[in-house]
Amino acid sequence: MVNTLENIQTLSKEAIELLKNLIETPSFSKEEEHTAKLLADFFEKKNIPFHTKKNNLWAYNKHFDPSKPTMLLNSHHDTVKPNKSWTLDPFKAIEQDGKLYGLGSNDAGGCLVSLIATFCYFYERKDLTYNVAIATTAEEEISGKEGLEIVAPELPEIAFAIVGEPTEMHLAVAEKGLLVLDCTAKGISGHAAREEGDNAIYKALKDIQWITEYKFPKVSPTLGPIKMSVTIINAGTQHNVVPDACTFTIDVRVTEQYTLEEVISEIKANIQSEVVPRSIRLRPSSIPMEHPIVMEGLKLGRTAYGSPTTSDQALLDCPSLKMGPGHSARSHSADEFIYLHEIEEGIAQYIKMVEGVVTR
Repeated sequence: MVNTLENIQTLSKEAIELLKNLIETPSFSKEEEHTAKLLADFFEKKNIPFHTKKNNLWAYNKHFDPSKPTMLLNSHHDTVKPNKSWTLDPFKAIEQDGKLYGLGSNDAGGCLVSLIATFCYFYERKDLTYNVAIATTAEEEISGKEGLEIVAPELPEIAFAIVGEPTEMHLAVAEKGLLVLDCTAKGISGHAAREEGDNAIYKALKDIQWITEYKFPKVSPTLGPIKMSVTIINAGTQHNVVPDACTFTIDVRVTEQYTLEEVISEIKANIQSEVVPRSIRLRPSSIPMEHPIVMEGLKLGRTAYGSPTTSDQALLDCPSLKMGPGHSARSHSADEFIYLHEIEEGIAQYIKMVEGVVTR
């Protein structure tokens, strides 16, 4: 068993080199085939068998035992497109002043390579009470349907998961789900100069007022209340025609206190407009504070909190913890970077936490 500080340092060097290669290989959502090949090459060089589907890759520990529970390590290798404010080449891995610059370095390349290093650390171990699986997945940045969603059914039952996103290695023990609702208020058209028609805008405004004022009674201890925001509104064709339709979109951030279906039903019961959800895939997720992986993180002095943003956790039907090296404020920003020490410390912390669970 080669569980030494020297081994962790070697894994850190390999992880940083892999991250540099990933940065220099464009991998926009739905266009991740080249980074998928890079990851496949990495596992092949490590003599680790793996499975692929579309631009996703997953693997299991060498001594996988179907009778044992399985923990999953997951992060994504797709990126957003660089914004126009970049002053550096987003596809060049630039190491400077202890930082590694490049598109996807922080979100979520640092997390991904740190979890891969953690998986490699445990790969040969025979003393594990859990199996360890790794899934490197696509399309996370667009909540796409050909990423983790098509990998999850291929996996064995997952007891719990760590999802790699930049949290400064703090513990996101809950995450809000997302509902996007397209609504249509219907009226009757008429001439604006006469008392004709039934103005759909006025109907929509009454519904929007309810959305603005309504508070769902159950409040999450970690995520707070459900948050509803009207973010798009459209109506009318010209100034002298009373509009017969007004469409608006509601962004709803849902806590674990409600199912998505319950939230939709409550909204439909209280507004006149037609309500059509775009999807009910992105569900809220959480993990109990008393879960062993959370307890191991707390022992290391990390803070537990609820995350208002969504990730691939929403696609997992098991307790899941979101955590990883890097800072969420750097995600999608110009001249994105991650500190090299964040990767090294992240790998060490992941290993300590997982060790405390999978060797019990």
